[in-house]
Amino acid sequence: MSVAENLAQVISLVRAAEKTANRVPNSVRLVAVSKFHSADDVISAIKAGQNLFGENRVQEAVSKFSDISARGFSFDLHIIGTLQRNKVRDAVKIASCIESVDRIVLLEEIEKQCAKIGKTIDVLLEFHTGEETKAGFTDTEELKKAVRLCAEKAYPHILLKGLMTMASNTDDTEKIRRSFSTLRSLRDTLSQTYGLSLPELSMGMSGDYPIAISEGATIVRIGTAIFGARQ
Repeated sequence: MSVAENLAQVISLVRAAEKTANRVPNSVRLVAVSKFHSADDVISAIKAGQNLFGENRVQEAVSKFSDISARGFSFDLHIIGTLQRNKVRDAVKIASCIESVDRIVLLEEIEKQCAKIGKTIDVLLEFHTGEETKAGFTDTEELKKAVRLCAEKAYPHILLKGLMTMASNTDDTEKIRRSFSTLRSLRDTLSQTYGLSLPELSMGMSGDYPIAISEGATIVRIGTAIFGARQ
């Protein structure tokens, strides 16, 4: 099947999962994860109506999406992989959102680099809920501090939009569900405590997005089902 056909099928399944979970139609956004796939594959998805993409590696994202932009196509790009401080300068130039902010020093660097170019960027704070994953804030108090700093407008070029997580890579659906419900509950608590609107919950990938949608995901990150096996 082509990228366009795969994309149509994935969108149909996401909409069906919304309906099953009694969610508002079209309330879940799809991030098409294009890591290790070519600019031509991304352009095929853009031509089929997909605008939002996710990349793990900044260097690959800059190379690929600069090419796509030069070829006259517009897009919305999220950085979804672990981000090193020395890559922030390039990341903020090409992305509209960094979903994988997992430490306060990273917020400071993002603010510094965005201030230099006069850009405001969306961020999500990644919280560790899956046993096998190493990414994300692991200390709830540290996460609270990050949210408080954002609420106090310590970073004027950063808009905190919500939280992100990766569930455990397991067949245990209850363990997966706990990851997602934990993130939703945490978001609700933080929102109430700090008086912030935190509308986004980025959670759920190819293997577990229906569970994520039933637990309140607003963004799901799907790659292989759209673009095929990684090149």
